Amino acid sequence: MQETSPFVFSIFIIFTGAAFLATLALYTRQSLLVAYMLLGMILGPNGFRLVPDINLAREIGDVGIIFLLFLLGLDLNPKDLLHTFSKTSIVTLVSSLSFALVGFIVGYLFGFNFIESLLIGAALMFSSTIIGLKLLPTTALHHQPIGEAMISILLLQDILAIFVLIAVHGTSMTGNKIIDFGLTIVTLPVLLGIAFFLQHFVISRLLARFNRIKEYVFLLALGWCMGLAELAKYFGLSAEIGAFLAGVAIAEGPIALYIVQSLKPLRDFCLVMFFFAIGASFDLNYLPQVIIPALILAIVMLGVKPGLFATLLQLTGNRDKNSAIEVGVRLGQGSEFSLLLAYLAADGVHALISPKANYLIQATTLITFMVSTYIVVMRYPTPVAFNEKLRRD
Repeated sequence: MQETSPFVFSIFIIFTGAAFLATLALYTRQSLLVAYMLLGMILGPNGFRLVPDINLAREIGDVGIIFLLFLLGLDLNPKDLLHTFSKTSIVTLVSSLSFALVGFIVGYLFGFNFIESLLIGAALMFSSTIIGLKLLPTTALHHQPIGEAMISILLLQDILAIFVLIAVHGTSMTGNKIIDFGLTIVTLPVLLGIAFFLQHFVISRLLARFNRIKEYVFLLALGWCMGLAELAKYFGLSAEIGAFLAGVAIAEGPIALYIVQSLKPLRDFCLVMFFFAIGASFDLNYLPQVIIPALILAIVMLGVKPGLFATLLQLTGNRDKNSAIEVGVRLGQGSEFSLLLAYLAADGVHALISPKANYLIQATTLITFMVSTYIVVMRYPTPVAFNEKLRRD
């Protein structure tokens, strides 16, 4: 009998387990991201060790993050950005700075150093785009003030997250934070210029000539994304930033929507591996050390965000108090970007944060994922609401 290769077995056990836990998550109205992370904790090196080597999952997961940033860049049409900035920029900036300050204070009070406290605060700035949009009924709310406000805030938060990730990568390359950040400031515009030059003189012409051949469009999009990601690494930036710039460069093109739709399944495949790897790398021995500050941060986020968003939205022109509160409740969790921030800041020889700070960010985000999802599905219309009257596609 032929033996199954470790690669095939790992893929089998991860996706079979993911399908099983995803089913339980849907029955219990939970986020699928929580299911993938819990699966990593159960099957990984700190659990039953059915997947003892998580390097494969981590490497494939890194590709998923590259695709995630590429697709985010594709959504950033400059014309739409101007409209978004005009509507919710004040709400996004004030709320983000407020929670960054709260996270910094809590981190510092619990003995983390200045940089760690700063990054703990940065991780609290963002809400989950994936959870927020997945729980938003497209037919009922997308074209109403609640959906429009949420999407605008999440889009601006994603842009802020990109700048934070650039800053984190730019201060962790050689260990000299000033030199590293200076190199990032210089190389980023150069890479952006190269991206737009290649898009205008090469990519756009190829797409215009062969856009009827969908397979070719798919392959060209993959090559463009991964090629600019590698070029970014050559310039000393991260592959994720290169992928984001690749998406921004072709965001105005008519083929962008097709690329987004065709790459989403591949992105989702890789993201399952990314969140599995996050869960598998979580050392439960650190849990007693971080559970108290994690609970404090989670309670503050879940308790304060709805009121803060409601107040800011009303001050900036939203007169419907109930809809303003609902936006705050729906945005009451941490973000997948919080996990990515912790992952990048703790990775490499010149890590910016300790494992303890990394696990604090992960634990806080996971708690808010779980609790926030329950609150939303219990109170508001979602595709997976407990109450049939609230269940809307």
